[in-house]
Amino acid sequence: MIRPLLSAGVLCLPALAQVLPATPDRDIGFPGFNAFPLKGSVMAGGAHPYFAVMVAGSGPTDRDWSTPLIPTPSHGGRDIAIWLQGQGVGSLRYDKRFIGAKDPKLDISLDAQVGDIKAAMKAARALPEAKGKKLLLIGHSEGALLALLAAGEADAALLLAMPGMSMGKLIVAQVKGQLEAAGAPAEASAQNLAYLEAALEAIRKGQELPQAASGVAPGIATLARGLARPESRGFVRDLLDLDPWGSAQRLPIPCALAWGDRDIQTWKPEAIPPDFKGTVIQVPEANHLFKRETRSRVGLSGVSAATTYGDSTPMADLSPVAAWLKQLR
Repeated sequence: MIRPLLSAGVLCLPALAQVLPATPDRDIGFPGFNAFPLKGSVMAGGAHPYFAVMVAGSGPTDRDWSTPLIPTPSHGGRDIAIWLQGQGVGSLRYDKRFIGAKDPKLDISLDAQVGDIKAAMKAARALPEAKGKKLLLIGHSEGALLALLAAGEADAALLLAMPGMSMGKLIVAQVKGQLEAAGAPAEASAQNLAYLEAALEAIRKGQELPQAASGVAPGIATLARGLARPESRGFVRDLLDLDPWGSAQRLPIPCALAWGDRDIQTWKPEAIPPDFKGTVIQVPEANHLFKRETRSRVGLSGVSAATTYGDSTPMADLSPVAAWLKQLR
């Protein structure tokens, strides 16, 4: 997922996160882009006419949306799959190609990752759990951006916590928000943001990162180096300026965009482009993982927000999303 990146180094029942699925997961394997082997989990659905393919967010986030970047056990994707099952929708969620990989030369390009989404949809259509059903593509956070590029091959799309701007602009906005939350002086904020912008421009142009001056926070320098890692730099470059609204407006299928109103990582834009013909949903008291968050969004930091990302936090009330699902035909 796209996470708040400034640190020392970085519908439903209230207790849904603790409810076991009516039928257990079934593990499968299938060929991804260029026949790369992928692993996934299938959850059976019910009478709903759609079957879902779920795309996880950025970084080392697995099929359950677990990541070592969240300090407590967190399986938000699995919880969403259980919730979908309660709406009669079965699902396939899968590990991204680099989960558990040791090969620094592994192809993790934008083409490869979008190709894996298309491969997952192809695999889903052949599943007995999806027989006779249409395909719903669900992407979360950065996964929503990637899903946009493959959604033309689905029958409907549900984009959760989609960045409302390009990834480059979002990274700057995230860091700016955290600097403000931390009470950083205006001059220090300006210097740090200028360095971050310069680092992003270097990535765009394939240049070396600029030298960080003494006033640049270690977390921002670490962020820049992480974005410029050789193995993932091409992917980051290709995603930095992708226009999510341009892609969303061109979708020829039913589409819903949903945000939690307490999400500090990706949030609903103040203005939705008038040409977007899909459904826009804002879920009350919901964080980035659509878990319940009762604290005010103002003042939340990356560290404090993450305390409600774990399995012990119940899901938010996803009734508005359930209503959209019910009208899909």
